[in-house]
Amino acid sequence: MTQVQKLWPLLTATHHYDKSISTRGRGHGVQIEAPILAFLIETKQGRVLFDVGCDYNKLSDPALRARWYDPVEFPMGPPQMSEEQRLEAHLAKLGLTCKDIDMVFLSHLHFDHAGGLCDVCGAEVHVHEDELHAAREPADNAYFADDFAGNVRWRLQQDEYDLLPGLRAINTPGHTAGHMSLMIELPTGAPVILTGDAADLTENLDDEIAPGLCWRDREDMALDSIRKLKRIAGETGAELWPNHDMAFWRTLKRFPEYHA
Repeated sequence: MTQVQKLWPLLTATHHYDKSISTRGRGHGVQIEAPILAFLIETKQGRVLFDVGCDYNKLSDPALRARWYDPVEFPMGPPQMSEEQRLEAHLAKLGLTCKDIDMVFLSHLHFDHAGGLCDVCGAEVHVHEDELHAAREPADNAYFADDFAGNVRWRLQQDEYDLLPGLRAINTPGHTAGHMSLMIELPTGAPVILTGDAADLTENLDDEIAPGLCWRDREDMALDSIRKLKRIAGETGAELWPNHDMAFWRTLKRFPEYHA
């Protein structure tokens, strides 16, 4: 029986970029606005965060912003993140602090998913072992080494597993070497699968379009992961929640409302 009690979608920032970053081979020249999301999951055994958004310090401090979002080195540009969108601000509205987070599950280690690790130091952090290796290379310029260089309590994974009853890690490599999605069994209704960047947009799922960025150009691996997620959803009745789709995001409950 599931241990999950509540699921809060958290808008941690927004980002404007060329759509082809999300849809491989299509959307060039089309600018989209994408949400950068994290998800707070309350269970009977503690609180879990799925992804942690960006590092606010790298966006608010002019010197750090210039260093990490240099337009030549990082042409995608910086996201837009307010003080109110920080994890600690969201948690404060629930009467919590970052010390109340027991576990962090990272889909992958790109800057917009792992940057907020600096805010939840002390929590156990689950990530795929291949992902950490790729991040430390780094395999692409969306890995900011400073984000995961601290004293992190890593729990490195390889196989699919249950974090807790009702939380199931799904290996979905392709966008990155060790990308993982998360299946959540809510107390009522259909399960939810947080796709992470295996599917930025509903379009990635509907049309089976790989993300624009694929690890070592392994588009085949990314498409296999999309099809795997769709197969699991078909078998379980789960809803697939894409990660950077503004239209889809607007259909979700607004914090501090939650799904249960």
